[in-house]
Amino acid sequence: MPQLFNLLTAFRLALSCLCIALSLTTLAAPAQKPLVLANPGAVVDLWPAVTVLRDPDGGLKIGDVLAATDKFAAPQSAYATLGLRQKVVWLHVPVLLPGKDAATPTAQMTEPWILDFDYTLLNRIDVYLTTDGRVLQHAVLGNAQPDAMRPLRSRSHAAALSLQPGASHALLMRVETGGSMILPMTLSSFSNFHGHALNEQLLQGLLTSLGLCLLLYSLLQWISLHEQLYIKYSLLILGSVLFSAHFFGLGEMYLWTDNLWMERHMAGITALTASCGTALFIEDVLAQDMGRRLRRAMRILAGVLAAAALLHAFDVIDIHGVSIVMGTIGLLPSILSIPGAVARIRRGDSVGAYFLVAWLGYFVVSAVMVGVVRGVVGANFWTMHAFQFGATFDMLIFLRIAVLRSTAVHTAAQRATREHDKLHSLAHSDPLTSLLNRRGLNTTLTAALHNCGPQSLLAVYMLDLDGFKQVNDQHGHDAGDELLEIVASRLRNAVRAGDGIARLGGDEFVVLAGGLQSEQQAIELGKKLLDAISLPFALRQHKCHVSVTIGYTLAPADGRDAEELLKQADAAMYAGKQSGKNCLRRSESSKRAIA
Repeated sequence: MPQLFNLLTAFRLALSCLCIALSLTTLAAPAQKPLVLANPGAVVDLWPAVTVLRDPDGGLKIGDVLAATDKFAAPQSAYATLGLRQKVVWLHVPVLLPGKDAATPTAQMTEPWILDFDYTLLNRIDVYLTTDGRVLQHAVLGNAQPDAMRPLRSRSHAAALSLQPGASHALLMRVETGGSMILPMTLSSFSNFHGHALNEQLLQGLLTSLGLCLLLYSLLQWISLHEQLYIKYSLLILGSVLFSAHFFGLGEMYLWTDNLWMERHMAGITALTASCGTALFIEDVLAQDMGRRLRRAMRILAGVLAAAALLHAFDVIDIHGVSIVMGTIGLLPSILSIPGAVARIRRGDSVGAYFLVAWLGYFVVSAVMVGVVRGVVGANFWTMHAFQFGATFDMLIFLRIAVLRSTAVHTAAQRATREHDKLHSLAHSDPLTSLLNRRGLNTTLTAALHNCGPQSLLAVYMLDLDGFKQVNDQHGHDAGDELLEIVASRLRNAVRAGDGIARLGGDEFVVLAGGLQSEQQAIELGKKLLDAISLPFALRQHKCHVSVTIGYTLAPADGRDAEELLKQADAAMYAGKQSGKNCLRRSESSKRAIA
């Protein structure tokens, strides 16, 4: 535990250093002069002119603020973010719309300017457009406002302001939120506002669609393969996708409009859900590289994260508590997986490298996001989207890990199946001819007897070569083995697909033919076997000629006991040997021989 504490301390120190380094280039440097809106087609960033008045109790009214404009001060935080230090603040931005001149068309001078707060998790924003200490316009924005009452029904918080040409205005904005004060603010024309909104909608649509496709894929994999890894991956994706949808306003706009509970809790619940899924996913993938205690610790961490999500849902802990949990416990699964990932790399397994790449990206984007939330890293397009881009990257990396894991599992299963089949084949096959041996014959014959009947006869043929001993004596055992292999090949070609062939040892063979409708069919197949062996044999160094004597019996007419049927066929074959060889004879119940 001391080593773990030291590791966490070092990691948090590294994050702090990164955040400070990022903030050095983004600290605000507000101007004292008003912003001049000289170009109606421009998008004007308001932050350089912002000054801030803190309102810890939230009790200041617009009249109080108008009388205290000299108390506003430049923000000391990073660009466009005040962090988590206060619940209510007042912002002051002086703006000047130049008077009419010949270079600016009248229509452009009178067109409303759109004030846009491009961070959706602000609960209430009171916007006052003032001039000479008088309030000209008041608009209420924020995700706590009913959708129908918002000035502009858009993804972000926006309102149209009617600025008077030639007049100096002051924008006074009261911002209230329970989370971070992230305040990217702009003034622009309707066309620029809608252009930015469409671009953001397109980006969010692409990333959300990718996440939903990954979610659907993982669920289908779980259903088809029954692998628990994919349901854990689905939990991870679901949390990440819903977090992004909430963070960028798509959830409130399309999924849970006017649901205040969702607006206040979705950020914490989805972040904790994604971290819980991550812990379970890591525990599953790196199971063989973790000891029992470490695997149990990962499950406990997942349980704690799930419990924190429930506590937040019931308002036992607020979003600040969630931030503390995510900043400590939420990082532990990633940190605890590093030794297992390194062990994988040492074994040459690419899964370990994928994990380290994923965690490197996760730590960097998490540091950036934490810095923005805490007010030490400036809020811009890249830092605001850093966590979403990083989460998308991690989801793709984790998909690759899941596929590699599934491939490894199925490859191992196929290898085990092949080894089992090989062992089964060795146990039931003749090593010389690859035909069934006695054990394989017994299994096959027993199964065939279950399927035979009066209209589906089973013929059991016992074959013994005539003259095989002379081939062995004259040409050697190698020639005899070669002859037996050729006999096996001819028997395969002579029988039907599905018929069984076995070698019992020496030059004795058994053929099983099921599905026969009459004895005549059995006789015809027996003659075919006789003809197949009667042809001369061309060995590699010699030529020879052997024949075969066949005894057969029919089930169920001659019985249903496997051992008894083989004895009858063997007796018929022996009788054929005694009567001249090279013949087909049924068991003694028929007393017939066919030459």
